[in-house]
Amino acid sequence: MNARKWSASAATLTLTIGLELGLGPSAFAAPTGCSYQLNTAERWASSYCTSGTGEHRIHVLQRHFLPEVGLIPIEGPWAPAGATSYTGISPHTTISVWIDTRG
Repeated sequence: MNARKWSASAATLTLTIGLELGLGPSAFAAPTGCSYQLNTAERWASSYCTSGTGEHRIHVLQRHFLPEVGLIPIEGPWAPAGATSYTGISPHTTISVWIDTRG
């Protein structure tokens, strides 16, 4: 009877540990080695990160030529490291460009 009780406890413990390891949160590392390109003549911007397991996206802030309109925020889609985040931009003045990362 003791052996049977021990086997049931061991099986329950093994199953619990397996579920915790299998369903636990994945480890992510924010992308690194990131750079961006801005082409105002062809009106596009992109970002690329060489390593990491998280995601990145390009951001561009532009100023509309009509002061009352104000700033124009533009962002690309989230992309994994090793892929490009790309977006079109307007013909207005570019104020700043940066890369968001998460992971």
